[in-house]
Amino acid sequence: MALPKLALVHGFSWRHWRGDLLGGLTAAVVALPLALAFGNAALGPGGAIYGLYGAIITGFLAALFGGTPAQVTGPTGPMSVTVAGVIGTLAAVGISRELGSNELLPLVMGAVLIGGLIQILMGVLRLGRYITLVPYSVVSGFMSGIGVIILCLQIGPLLGIKTQGGVITSLGTVFGQFNPNTAALLVGALTLAVVFLTPKRISTWVPSPLIALVVITPLSMLLFQDGIPRIGTIPEGGLNFSLPNLKDHFPVLLRAGLVLAVLGAIDSLLTSLVADNISQTRHHSNRELIGQGIANSVAGLFNGLPGAGATMRTVINIKSGGRTPLSGMAHSVFLLVLLLGAGPLAESIPESLLAGILIKVGLDIIDWGFLLRAHRLSIKTALVMWGVLLMTVFWDLIGAVLVGMFVANLLTIESITTHQLESMSSEDSSQLDQEEKHLLDRCGDALMLFRLEGPLSFGAAKGISERMTQIRQYKILLLDVTDVPHLGITATLAIERMVEEAEHHERQVLIAGANTKVKARLEQFRIQELTGSRREALTYAAQELDPH
Repeated sequence: MALPKLALVHGFSWRHWRGDLLGGLTAAVVALPLALAFGNAALGPGGAIYGLYGAIITGFLAALFGGTPAQVTGPTGPMSVTVAGVIGTLAAVGISRELGSNELLPLVMGAVLIGGLIQILMGVLRLGRYITLVPYSVVSGFMSGIGVIILCLQIGPLLGIKTQGGVITSLGTVFGQFNPNTAALLVGALTLAVVFLTPKRISTWVPSPLIALVVITPLSMLLFQDGIPRIGTIPEGGLNFSLPNLKDHFPVLLRAGLVLAVLGAIDSLLTSLVADNISQTRHHSNRELIGQGIANSVAGLFNGLPGAGATMRTVINIKSGGRTPLSGMAHSVFLLVLLLGAGPLAESIPESLLAGILIKVGLDIIDWGFLLRAHRLSIKTALVMWGVLLMTVFWDLIGAVLVGMFVANLLTIESITTHQLESMSSEDSSQLDQEEKHLLDRCGDALMLFRLEGPLSFGAAKGISERMTQIRQYKILLLDVTDVPHLGITATLAIERMVEEAEHHERQVLIAGANTKVKARLEQFRIQELTGSRREALTYAAQELDPH
């Protein structure tokens, strides 16, 4: 009997089911310690299980409804850092940081639910392609900033020192009350040794975080039964439905949800691009946003940490044979089986062990390749990248991205304007034939020729106008739009400004070489100075300036 095709699932096929199951199992093995670590980092003591809930829910639903066939979704560094920031904001208005208070978790899950709904809306409005247009300098600075945040927040747990709050508060607690727990420090050091020094031929088959989890946890119980911070009690049973709190502190939750939505979208779609490159497939960005939104919305209803496309887990899945959404769904099923049977074992995991795993994650997130050579490529690009990095660490995640995008776009506009001004020279006759060059020579300084190419910015128009006012002797301005395929509103307004500037100084204006579309747009703006081809305009100008 033939298996159903599940046409509603993008990229689904039973053809690769063996590879999908193997890839899903391998990704689950990698995801287990990371999900626990991210949960603990985001929500504090007792939060590890919610990271596992999030991995199960988001991994299954994002694969089912998403647009990237072999992508594995789950808690990530940016999402866990954002959740930790939400807790800090709520703490500032009097909400207890303790999960046991039954006050914090419903509010956090309210933000997760809102974030998921916003992601669905982003996908419905087809905003996916705009997310991928974020300049690389901004993405690099942001991701490196996330890596630095993870490193800073894990110093305390690595040393066995309880910390709360953001980077500055956490580091202030560590160095202001420096009293490391020797046992915790030893466990953390052993973890770092395992995750960094495990030979690649071994970690290819058994991920180093899992080795650390399986080996060091029982060793810590044998050597240090008491006196070392551990995950603690994990609720028995599976997933439990719970309504988030959307009534209290709604403005805070809405802003947090927006941050989660944007960061999750960026994180997921960048991972989608990585998956495309490895698997030679093509993702659907808007469908991926909808799938991620559904996954995070449901996660908020089941007390799960929000997720996004996880780069490392996705790469491991594909390398292990995963090709279709079945691999992502299988990864979640395997984690659910572990949840139902391994809860008591997870309670004994030391917090410093999870901190050691996350320090490796933080170092891997930092874009070292670009960080170390950005200044050699472009000083301005380096400044944008470093600015976004510092704002991410010390100010605000979404604010850093927005400011970085604004500055990067201004620099791009400046670069385009400079290029346009350099190419629009009255002395540039390289594109003219011999007869046109002869006619131009006949006109001499009395004719100013500007060749317009491609998109025209207001900056370029202003620069050209300034040049026009500085050169007093010309009598005719010739704007050559032969190489302009179409005109947008901005470009047309720029030409209108140039025409008005010239006519204000009692100069004649000619616009030559306009195709049908360009001519129609200029006529909409009542620009009447249209002539035929460039040669015809030069011939007319030569006759006007030298009638003999």
